[in-house]
Amino acid sequence: MDNSLASWLRLRECADTAARSASVTRAITSVIGAGKSVKVLDLATGTGSNLRFLVPRLSGRQSWLVVDRDPTVLAEVQARTSAWGAPRRYEVRADAGGFIIYGDRLECKVETRQLDLGNLDELNMFAGRDIVTASALLDLVSETWLATLVAGCKAVGAAGLFAMTYNGYSCCSPLEPEDDMVRNLLNRHQKTDKGLGGQAAGPAAAECAVRAFAEAGYRVRTAPSDWTLGSGERELQHQLIEGWAEAATAMAPGDAEQVKRWRGRRLAHVEADRSRLVVGHLDVAAWLPRD
Repeated sequence: MDNSLASWLRLRECADTAARSASVTRAITSVIGAGKSVKVLDLATGTGSNLRFLVPRLSGRQSWLVVDRDPTVLAEVQARTSAWGAPRRYEVRADAGGFIIYGDRLECKVETRQLDLGNLDELNMFAGRDIVTASALLDLVSETWLATLVAGCKAVGAAGLFAMTYNGYSCCSPLEPEDDMVRNLLNRHQKTDKGLGGQAAGPAAAECAVRAFAEAGYRVRTAPSDWTLGSGERELQHQLIEGWAEAATAMAPGDAEQVKRWRGRRLAHVEADRSRLVVGHLDVAAWLPRD
């Protein structure tokens, strides 16, 4: 991957926005209702892409707590949101501990907080929240972490909206003989400990989340949110291939030369504008039935 996490998050934001499920998002916004005040907790917010996606879809008066363990990316949330908001006629003003977004029928107060989410059960973040959300997070966490997340949501009656969870599927075109091998090694790497409660659920994360929420009495909806990347996403494709090769080599050092040759051919396809990558994701919405 690119050495700069912020750069990687910038690259993927447009692809995420294009891929996210409208029906899953509407499932949560309809539960909240139009014009209602809403309090949102955004986990592992990065530079704020999930915030920027959801704020105009929730509208009304909003209060967000956005948390991340990386102070560098967290420091970019306000500036990136201001740049995003300007062409949409949203005004972003600094506020104590964060900033406020103003727009037509919109007032959103955002508090930014640096927190290590490795021990979710020790953090009192859920109190008063109507929605708990995250993007591109669940495949990095353990099943124990997921259980704690669900318990935290249930304790306060919050709905859950979790987008862009990698599901283990990818398809590369043109095909190369090592594509399956690299994907299998990547999926093994996804299950290694990412510092979020132990061995990561990896490609099984969405399924684990669905089961945990359902067992807690939630209604659950899922939908695909696959990336389909073509010549217009050359840089993102480049970074993906580099990251996949790095993960595959870490899992099978003895196959490093084979992976290196695969990487070279895949990057050549990207440079020649003949590469197409599909990467599988799932969006998950969960909410408690109304009485």
